[in-house]
Amino acid sequence: MLVILLFASLVSWALILQKSGLFSRIRRQSDQFLKIFRATRGVANPQGLVSAGSQFANVYAAGYRELQSQVTGTGNPTPAKLKSLQAVTVSMQLAATEEVRRTEKGMSWLATTAGVAPFIGLFGTVWGIIDAFSGLGTSGSASLRAVAPGIAEALVTTAAGLFAAIPALIAYNYFLQDIRDLAQRLDTFALEFTAQIEKTFT
Repeated sequence: MLVILLFASLVSWALILQKSGLFSRIRRQSDQFLKIFRATRGVANPQGLVSAGSQFANVYAAGYRELQSQVTGTGNPTPAKLKSLQAVTVSMQLAATEEVRRTEKGMSWLATTAGVAPFIGLFGTVWGIIDAFSGLGTSGSASLRAVAPGIAEALVTTAAGLFAAIPALIAYNYFLQDIRDLAQRLDTFALEFTAQIEKTFT
């Protein structure tokens, strides 16, 4: 049991560190992208915005590709009648959903560890206590001194389960809020970009 809990804890901490770095990078790149985007007049070619390396750049590129398929011209799209603003919006929403899905990778492990680890620890404790009392009959001694070491070792499993579960639960809730914030910001950006398109092409 302890080996299982140790493995779960190590994987959880690896995910926590990886996700912490990921969301820190996302916040930095997103702020950089939005700064460049809002400083750009009109609808710019996404190649000039990709340098920010943000999820926003991928969503922008998806909307831009749909826009390009509807209007004439090469490079920056020339003013033309837009066929369907809704199609651009849907393309960006699909791209945003995919970006959010990518950031969710590993979250299921944290949720599973947070939910299952305490029960693994409890099961190990119960098993250890059963062993301790089984040994009591074998030894022929009914004193607390005879069973205390076995019970103490069994309780270590409960502590290990909590040690694995608590950080995973805290991290899961924290990262879940980050994912929700990212999804909200991407949706808001899609609306901002389509408003810019509507102003330019209609």
